[in-house]
This record gives sequence, C-alpha cells and structure tokens, in this order.
Amino acid sequence: MTLRQKLLPAPLLAASLLGVWLALARSVSPGQVLLGLVFAVVVSRLTSNLRPTTVRVQRPRVVVKFILTVGLDVLRSNLAVAWDVLLWSHKPPRSKFVRIPLELKDPLGLAALAVVTTVVPGTVWSELALDRSVLLLHAWDVDDDEDFVARFKARYEQPLREIFE
Repeated sequence: MTLRQKLLPAPLLAASLLGVWLALARSVSPGQVLLGLVFAVVVSRLTSNLRPTTVRVQRPRVVVKFILTVGLDVLRSNLAVAWDVLLWSHKPPRSKFVRIPLELKDPLGLAALAVVTTVVPGTVWSELALDRSVLLLHAWDVDDDEDFVARFKARYEQPLREIFE
C-alpha cells in the first residue's frame, strides 16, 4: 500500500466530503478549506474498513444506461403515483408485497439495488432473505406479479449484475 493510499484511501469520498463541507459552510476561506480537508481525510481514513471491496467499473456504458434508466423510472413513477393519488376515489391503487427471486449476490450490487428501490417512488425494499435469494418488495400499483418481477429483474437486477459481478 502506497503512502497516498494510506493517507487517502478513498480520494473520491474525500473530495465529495470537502465539497459538501464547503457548500454547507458557504465559504471557501483558507480556514474552511483547511477544516474541510482535515475532515475529509479523517473521515476517509476512519471509514476505510467499512468498504468491503474496491469497485472497478468494468462496463461504463452499462453504468450510464442504468443511471438513465433509473432517472427515467423516477420521473415516470413520480407522475404515476401523483396521478393515482389524484384519482384515488375513482380507482385505488393495487398495492401489494411482491417476492422477487434474486440472482445478484454481490453486497455492493445489493446495496445499489436497495438505493434504487428507495429512490423510485412507489417501491419500498421491505426484506431480504438471509441467504440473499429473495427480495420482498412493496409496490404501489401491481397488475401482474410475474410481469412486475420480470420488469424489475430486467431493468435493475440484470444491469447491476453486469456492473458488479
């Protein structure tokens, strides 16, 4: 391990922390920059043991496509949930828990999947089986369980498997 890696094991995390520090301080004075740098380096070093593996992006195109897919789904879901709320008295949503069998086993991939299901309106990550084989997801409006599972696996799980496994 090089000196740079010992001092700053996660440079992107440190840079992000420094940026957030300066944004919250609303100042780029030398004192705030110094405090932000100290904070960024200390937190980066203290949390280095919490990162189980180094992430290497194998397929950047898949990452970009996945981010665009999630962004589009967030927009669509926001509109769909808002529309359902407006029409609640005429047609209540068919919300239910759906069991999704998972092939994704990578802990970072599962964490990314949890974030995606939290960000997309109308879906809530409810439970993950101890052996990580089944995800229990609560969905706002589901017509057909099998169609929902197939769509979820194709849009989220499969790209994450390509990225992380």
